[in-house]
Amino acid sequence: MILIVLKARIRPEKRTEWLAGIERYTRQVRDEPGNISFDYYQNAGDENEFVLVEVFADSAAGDAHVATQHAQDFFPFMATVVAEKPRINYQNLDGDAWSEMAEVTPVD
Repeated sequence: MILIVLKARIRPEKRTEWLAGIERYTRQVRDEPGNISFDYYQNAGDENEFVLVEVFADSAAGDAHVATQHAQDFFPFMATVVAEKPRINYQNLDGDAWSEMAEVTPVD
């Protein structure tokens, strides 16, 4: 599986534009056949910093994602709203995308 964590700081004056763009992009990526999950989060201490967490089935799915029209449209859009170059953590990992956490079990 491919795990990508992206951290991006958005220009404050572009926040509304960013929110509309990332919401649309999230829906599009989630519809891709090789996508396992795609979520974005706002930093609790900085409303202009966002983290995107992307999980794809394998490197072929990741390559297919980058080649989609919506990704090709999103990258130039993102360049117009970020305040600095985004940071990325890209991991190609063996195994399933998600497993249960051993340390926590719900209690009644």
